[in-house]
Amino acid sequence: MKLIATAVALAALPFALAPASAQVAPMILPDGTILDVTATGQTTRVPDIATIRAGVVTQAATAGAAISDNAQAMARILAALKKAGIVARDVSTSNVGLSPQYRYVENQAPVVTGYQATNTVSVRFRDIAKSGAILDALVKEGANQIDGPNLAIDNPDAALDEARADAVKRARTRAELYARAAGLTVSRIVSISENGENPGGSPPPVMYARAAGMAKDASTQIAPGETDVTVTLSVRFLLK
Repeated sequence: MKLIATAVALAALPFALAPASAQVAPMILPDGTILDVTATGQTTRVPDIATIRAGVVTQAATAGAAISDNAQAMARILAALKKAGIVARDVSTSNVGLSPQYRYVENQAPVVTGYQATNTVSVRFRDIAKSGAILDALVKEGANQIDGPNLAIDNPDAALDEARADAVKRARTRAELYARAAGLTVSRIVSISENGENPGGSPPPVMYARAAGMAKDASTQIAPGETDVTVTLSVRFLLK
């Protein structure tokens, strides 16, 4: 009797803690078999924007000289970006740094030999075809640090919707396979939940480089290629 009383008390506990106005919805058991399927839908797009980090690294005997030299070089780079038609909203400072440079000798304290200043901007190119030539111009103006590009899709909503539709189609195809194997049929979809998406912002890295064998004055080429846009769904089916 004591054991039964304890079980009843535990079962009633959630209702005792709930607010007086709360209502507990009854659980409806389906007349059939529940099947959960996870599927990833996919479509492809050609990236239309590229983000590249370009900067200047300068060294001098004093911190002030390193910062001053760096600022002058960065001013030329920003002017070159503006001249190339890159608007202000597509240029942002991503890193500014100043650090001492040391000489190390065994059994002696490190000696400061100078200072290194860095300044890096993140540049968004909305015309990938022109980005290589602009980067070449930046190098001529003093940029000695280039990182990227990161290629992406500017407006991925339509592509994501295509991937969602593809994910539902794949999930239903798989559900029908399981249903046939079990001697059942797919009655309907009970629920759909989205687990994650990739809007095409992480394609394989594209190198910023000159093609082998090209002349020294040849312009840098950046090939956008294609990137995958994916959406993963969890779909619950009712089989009968």
